[in-house]
Amino acid sequence: QVQLVESGGGLVQAGGSLRLSCAASGRTFSSYAVGWFRQAPGKEREFVVAINRSGGSTYYADSVKGRFTISRDNAKNTVYLQMSSLKPEDTAVYYCAASQNYYQLVTLGNYDYWGQGTQVTVSS
Repeated sequence: QVQLVESGGGLVQAGGSLRLSCAASGRTFSSYAVGWFRQAPGKEREFVVAINRSGGSTYYADSVKGRFTISRDNAKNTVYLQMSSLKPEDTAVYYCAASQNYYQLVTLGNYDYWGQGTQVTVSS
């Protein structure tokens, strides 16, 4: 069992930055790939970014490429999502999730554990 807790969300103006954190407890964190997903009101949850177990490979949705950066610190059992040049369309609840899969990390159904989410609101 893995417990995930997101933090760092908030209200920011367009063009600003935020850093989200996903802290994990439970079983060996380094055994899991971690992804960030987001869900805006009235929309389906969508993939944002993922990082593999070692942190050596990352995967980004086209909509955030060049603006968001994912990283992990396995010693601290934490994954970070640095978000820059934020746009109003980035407004959503952001969820981190852990997966035992090596591949298909863009697929929501391949994740085993989910956090409760953190709200990110970008004002224009």
